[in-house]
Amino acid sequence: MALLLAAPHPARSQSADPASATGLRKELIGQLADAEQKFIALANAMPAEKYGWRPAAGVRSVSEVYMHIVGANFMFPGMAGVKRKPDVTLARDMETSMTDKAQVVEMLRTSFAYAKQSVMDVPDAQMETSVDLFGTPSTNRGVLVVMTTHAHEHLGQSIAYARMNGIVPPWSRGSGGDQ
Repeated sequence: MALLLAAPHPARSQSADPASATGLRKELIGQLADAEQKFIALANAMPAEKYGWRPAAGVRSVSEVYMHIVGANFMFPGMAGVKRKPDVTLARDMETSMTDKAQVVEMLRTSFAYAKQSVMDVPDAQMETSVDLFGTPSTNRGVLVVMTTHAHEHLGQSIAYARMNGIVPPWSRGSGGDQ
């Protein structure tokens, strides 16, 4: 079964190019870009045979964490009013069914590009629009902040998974004490 939301993007607030972002948008996109770079580096450093590894029963595996981020990167913008492009189709069970390393890495790239673009796609006039964020009152701006912090939360989880499997995060190799 697949989820497909097809609708045009709302009017853009600044520019279609995330590289031209300013203010809060620039900061959110910068944090998403940082998380993306580190997720991709970890996903590439982790051997494919470890993608099914999990620290305990009932806890997400390596690939499930990565695909959880993919799903979140596509879900949160929708909560802020951004409509998904018609060429993006996500399987309901993708978190558990997509385990191929190359596919997972490509989905991470695609989802972070979408998340960064989505920060630009929420019009300025709608940033303070009230929304329900998992039962808590928030705003579209709040949803974008949570999307960013959520990525970093699971980045920490992924770093722990990597280290438990003897993988040093690529960006910390050779930096002295953090090996």
